[in-house]
Formats: sequence, C-alpha cells, structure tokens
Amino acid sequence: MNIYFCGSIRGGRQDVNIYQRIVKQLQKYGKVLTEHVSYDSLSDKGEDAVLNGDKAIHDRDMKWLMMSDVIVAEVTQPSLGEGYELGRAMAMKKRVLCLFRPSSGKVLSAMIRRASSDPLFQTQDYTEDDVESILEKYFDSLNKN
Repeated sequence: MNIYFCGSIRGGRQDVNIYQRIVKQLQKYGKVLTEHVSYDSLSDKGEDAVLNGDKAIHDRDMKWLMMSDVIVAEVTQPSLGEGYELGRAMAMKKRVLCLFRPSSGKVLSAMIRRASSDPLFQTQDYTEDDVESILEKYFDSLNKN
C-alpha cells in the first residue's frame, strides 16, 4: 500500500516530533511516499536542494499523490500546501484521514472539518497518546473493506 503523509513544512515545523511518530506507525501499513516530511533536517523553508525548486516539488508530490492508495494528514498546524494536497486528493477520489489535536488550542478549518461528510474523507481528533491506536483502527478498517 502506498501512503501519502501530509504535514506542515513551510507553514511551520512545530509538530515534527509528532510527524515522526505518525510516519513510523504508517510504515507498518505500507510505503510512506513522503516520509521526508518527518525529517528533523527539513526546515520551514522546505527542500532548498531540489533542482528546479517549487515546480519540481509540486510535480513530484502530485505524482506521489496519484500513486497513493491513502492519504494521512496531520492538520493541527495550518498549511496552505496541505490544504491544496487534500483538495487534490478529494478530486482524485482518494481515501483521506486527517488528524487534529484539539489540545493545541487551535481550531480546525471548517473546510477540513466539514469535508468529512464525504465517505472517503475522515477527520479524527486525537491526543498524542492515542495516535497509534487511531491509525491501527483506521488501517484495520481499510483492510476489512
């Protein structure tokens, strides 16, 4: 199974430790095409070393998004890029799981929260302590279908 993980890069790297936990768990279920999102070395400036800059990043990520079987997004830290990826994923009729931590004090975008009216799109509030069990339940339910 190809998994596309979304997390904030240019929108802020405050949650990189949580991204690492999520990616480690996702690797139990398949190949994480975007594991670099969880790298400590990736700054909020993104991938400066990519040839052709933003165009190359966009084209590569859209290719990975098309290749993916499921998208998992940690959406606590607002990110324009993540919103774009999630919109594209919905247009491609991909399965999407968005994870949001209410304890952050932030409020999740109504556009993301309400998108869960689509049966392929789920939004799940979570705490750091239960993220692994939430992912386990989600992927178990995918495997049953």
